[in-house]
Amino acid sequence: MAAKAKRKPSAAFMKPVQPNEKLALVVGSKPLPRTELTKKLWVYIKKNGLQDKKVKTNINADAALQAVFGGKKSVSMFEMTKLVSNNLVK
Repeated sequence: MAAKAKRKPSAAFMKPVQPNEKLALVVGSKPLPRTELTKKLWVYIKKNGLQDKKVKTNINADAALQAVFGGKKSVSMFEMTKLVSNNLVK
């Protein structure tokens, strides 16, 4: 049996992205791959206890994340991805 080939991450995910000043307050100001950006975002969310206790797919924003989320106090994980994309310098 042939060994299963390890999936290569998409080049688009590995290309460094530049966070804007709002997002930089959460993940830092250096360009980083989207995968790393997501990891850093989750480290921040967990460290600050921002994941909703009852609905685990929701994130309760603190002041820094509220700026990233366009002023929303609570967003779903799926909505978060879209809102974070809006905070990348193109």
